[in-house]
Amino acid sequence: MSTITTHHQPFAETDEPVFSLSVERYHQMIEAGILTADDPVELLEGILVFKIPKDEPHNVAAGLLDDELRAVLPEGWCSRNQGSLTLPDGEPEPDAAIVKGDRRKYLRENRKPGAADTAVVIEISNATLQRDRTIKLRSYARAGIPTYWIVNLPQRVVEVYSQLQSDDPTDPHYAHSKVYHAGQNVPLLIDGQQVGVIRVDQIPP
Repeated sequence: MSTITTHHQPFAETDEPVFSLSVERYHQMIEAGILTADDPVELLEGILVFKIPKDEPHNVAAGLLDDELRAVLPEGWCSRNQGSLTLPDGEPEPDAAIVKGDRRKYLRENRKPGAADTAVVIEISNATLQRDRTIKLRSYARAGIPTYWIVNLPQRVVEVYSQLQSDDPTDPHYAHSKVYHAGQNVPLLIDGQQVGVIRVDQIPP
């Protein structure tokens, strides 16, 4: 039985002091049963935030995206769906991530993929669009993940963020962003090489 109280509050930046969790402490809470699979939370920038329930358009889009990714991924890479990534300051659960190795690799190694294992991370956004463009964008850039996609369901486009820059070591960011519309193809890049394209028309349901 979880001891987390489920008061749903929108995530917001605040000047008030908050209790920040390290990834190690977060893992300890899971191992101790303080946090369980019944607790709809994820650790972002050291703060536990509520995951917004996924509706059916989101679920369908996730399946369509997975079909497209599987068709073009080269050997040695796999698509990870709604699985956690262990980052220095959090453990987000993106809707999709392109990670090194086969599906059993991280089970054998008794760990979750990290930024060094990840070529592309993808969020499918409807109600989560504001969070995905802010806190998650910062988290993925800070961790050093090369490319971040947002599948923007309301506008039926794919936003792609790339070209990491760290002029200020404390504030890495994506220097380039591009929006792909219906009728266009999004290039899928792994290690700087294009391995295929994903058709924007094939993702939104």
